[in-house]
Amino acid sequence: MAAYAALLSLLQTLDNFPRPFQQTTSRLHDKLCCLLLILEDYSRNYSSIKHLDLEAQIRDASHEAQDMVESHISAQFPCKSEDGGMFRKMISSLQDMFSFALYPRQTFDYTHQDFDLEFRGCFEKVIDEFDSILEALSKIKDGREEEASRTRNSSFASSSTFVAGVKREPVGLDQDLMCMKEWLTASLSKLDIISIVGMGGIGKTTLARNLYSDSLIEYYFDIRAWVVLSQDYDARLMFRSLVCCTGEPNGELNHKSIEELAERLYKNLKGRRYLVVMDDVWDTKVWDDVKRFFPDDNNGSRIILTSRQSEVAIYANSSNSIHQMRLLSPDASWDLLRKTVFGEKDCPSTLETIGQKIAHNCKGLPLAIVVIGGLLSKDSRAQKDWECIAEDVKSAIGRNDGDDFMEILSLSYNSLPHHLKACFLYMGVFPEDYEIFVTQLIKLWIAEGFVKPPTPKSFEQVAEDYLKDLVDRCLIQVQRRTYTGEIKTCTIHDMLRELCMKKAHDEKLYQIMNTHSRVFPRGRNDQRRFSIHGGTFGHRTNDCDSYVLSRSLLYFCYGPGHSLLVSFTTSCRLLRVLDVLTVRFYDFPVGIMELVHLRYLALTCNGRDELPASIYKLGNLQTLIVYRGDIPYPLWFARDMFYITLNIWKMPQLRHLMLERGFLPYPFLEPVVKDSVVLENLQTLTGVIDLRCTKEVCAIMPNLKKLGVSYISYIDDSEDKWSSYEFNNFLYLHQLETLKCRFITKDPLANKLLPVSLAFPPNLKKLTLSGCRIPWEKMPVVGMLPNLQVLKLRDHAFEGSTWEPHEGEFSKLKFLLIDVSNLVHWRVNDTHFPQLQHLRLSCCFSLEELPLEIGDIPTLEMLELYECSPSVEASAMLIQEEQESMDNYGLRVHIKSSSFENDNASTSLRKVNNMTKFERQRMMMVRGGGGQFLRKLRE
Repeated sequence: MAAYAALLSLLQTLDNFPRPFQQTTSRLHDKLCCLLLILEDYSRNYSSIKHLDLEAQIRDASHEAQDMVESHISAQFPCKSEDGGMFRKMISSLQDMFSFALYPRQTFDYTHQDFDLEFRGCFEKVIDEFDSILEALSKIKDGREEEASRTRNSSFASSSTFVAGVKREPVGLDQDLMCMKEWLTASLSKLDIISIVGMGGIGKTTLARNLYSDSLIEYYFDIRAWVVLSQDYDARLMFRSLVCCTGEPNGELNHKSIEELAERLYKNLKGRRYLVVMDDVWDTKVWDDVKRFFPDDNNGSRIILTSRQSEVAIYANSSNSIHQMRLLSPDASWDLLRKTVFGEKDCPSTLETIGQKIAHNCKGLPLAIVVIGGLLSKDSRAQKDWECIAEDVKSAIGRNDGDDFMEILSLSYNSLPHHLKACFLYMGVFPEDYEIFVTQLIKLWIAEGFVKPPTPKSFEQVAEDYLKDLVDRCLIQVQRRTYTGEIKTCTIHDMLRELCMKKAHDEKLYQIMNTHSRVFPRGRNDQRRFSIHGGTFGHRTNDCDSYVLSRSLLYFCYGPGHSLLVSFTTSCRLLRVLDVLTVRFYDFPVGIMELVHLRYLALTCNGRDELPASIYKLGNLQTLIVYRGDIPYPLWFARDMFYITLNIWKMPQLRHLMLERGFLPYPFLEPVVKDSVVLENLQTLTGVIDLRCTKEVCAIMPNLKKLGVSYISYIDDSEDKWSSYEFNNFLYLHQLETLKCRFITKDPLANKLLPVSLAFPPNLKKLTLSGCRIPWEKMPVVGMLPNLQVLKLRDHAFEGSTWEPHEGEFSKLKFLLIDVSNLVHWRVNDTHFPQLQHLRLSCCFSLEELPLEIGDIPTLEMLELYECSPSVEASAMLIQEEQESMDNYGLRVHIKSSSFENDNASTSLRKVNNMTKFERQRMMMVRGGGGQFLRKLRE
């Protein structure tokens, strides 16, 4: 709930309050801690109207107190507007919007000597307000002890048998999958379209995703492309997504027009058998815009549309190929609920009858069943608890308000522990069907104050636990994982997103705005956060006074930044979060330096080439992201760099500094900086150029976990030049887990070895090296790292014709990439990479063959080849054949090579060779006559 989040945020504000006033705030701090503990102890059986009103009182009182405290802090940093006018507007808004006056009605001079006395007086009123809240809560608790003992305990189990990230077979969709596969691989040669139609949450995307990822379908089509449309349709983004799926680099498409992207799509699909999935189509206009760019070459290409709208499906399908999704049967509903809660384990007999009742009450909607299953998986296994949930579900569908399924979904939200509610609701600030990077989400949660101060874990570790908990409850969907198994991106179902937005608006957590209206609403606005969606930035901000108490502005629209945006943003003096990464600024908006409460700042600036020295005034800043956008100059051009002020080393709260081509100065150039250098909280430093990694620099970043750095030498390639960076001191970054190190020389095609000496800390888990040109003989410095799981070698990271690993190396390596190498001979046995799961080789033109011993690595699951020599491709096929002859069908081989582009028979043969024996059998069964043709090719 918002009350808990507001309390937690207020506590963090008080912790950062100036020391002279901490004695004044200590009493309030103690009361807030007590109140926080009470809320954490409350279970959901206390959700009466009276209690809900009290929660709103807690929320509003916390907001008012925080506004007062942070306004007082802002007063110590007068804005540049004449006579501090913006601060007076802020005080005026405080007086007008709060339910009880914190300040006298007259406008006062915040520089007056009586200001602190007035502040202390107002603070006493705040303490009185929380005293009354604590007293009311105590009465509620005392009056309900007997009732609480009769109701179920809603405390959540500390562990669960349910693991959402594990891929499970779709339940109740067997018939749908079979019919759709037959259609996709049918002998009909002309381009055909089929629409999957049904209500939200019924499983349209699940069905399409299972088809798209099926191994048979994957190999049957030359190209597969997936695009999500949603209600906020943007033609340019649609075409860009489709073109990216055909193999075009995303960065090269950013400035292409719609017409150019559409033409590129047609060209890339022409002559190839393709499968395109257009997910969540809401408007017939989408099909009108794109249909002429799907070539029909009579080669069996297919298009799948998913939609809630029958008229859209009919409009796009001249052949009336429409697949109507059905609600699950009672048996299938119970099967899905049981697998969601217990996985492969059996359901206890005492819970089976009541579980079937719960499944039946979900009325066959898969999303509702999975979400309720997530709730049950975290609850106790007591029969009485399940009976209470069954009654709640029955009550939700019996209200006859026309929104039964939303009520069922609300049950899972209501059962969340308090610390997860705001985190879950926050998922709604992202646009519909938006793929959310977990690292960004966690940084935002922390900046918003949703994450409880950690002991002994870090903020990031606690936030990761929150995320995993929400995933386990089936409220967040995992989209992609890293090679080491961590969640990389996630999404939220659009029905759950609607729930988030509704609850968030009711609890004054945030408001969604759309740039299509081109103007923000006028008048009073009591929402704390604003998320601006739309295709192109272009709104008018003619009522800034209504938003001066805003804490967060997140922009998900595109376009150039201009004075109106800067004026509107800087008028919100209490901002904590400002994300304008999609809005391009030419000059760095220096007005942002007045926002002293900022904790998260992300923007794109592709003009001015330096970060203002006044950045250090943002003393609360935790995350700073500055990208350069698309600059046409090569990286080694000095004009392409972004120069970071020396004052960046004066920001002790900084946790994540993410730059693009950022030149970070040596911190010990000036004595004044040397005396104030403390960056103990810094965990991420990426996108920096020519970082001098001296022992002193390592010592002032003792907790750095992720480092991304490039070294450029476009004039001097001497040993003295390279040794001045002291790469071997990476060893002293004791907490470092991820390192990306890139070397760029004036002649990247030269075979000259670089005089580079590297050493790495033992905690390193992920390592990317590019352009280092180190002899393979020095590989043991990498191979002996005890915790290394991911290794990527790019652009001649190692040089030489032969690589022979030593026994004991790469003991925990799971993923290995070699991209662009002159390696000729690679001598391997199964003891060298005992835990390798994924091997990818790209542009290894000189490599003669893959050693057959690679197939003997027991953990190997995937072998990928991109643009390698025919002999390497042949050896990969031989490895797979050998493994299958020993009944090992778990090894997958993917090969992509331009040498086969114009040879259809060779392409078909290659695809069949790539399949496991089981997949080839499935292909023959599905295709019938086509299977006979492929069988002949195989022979």
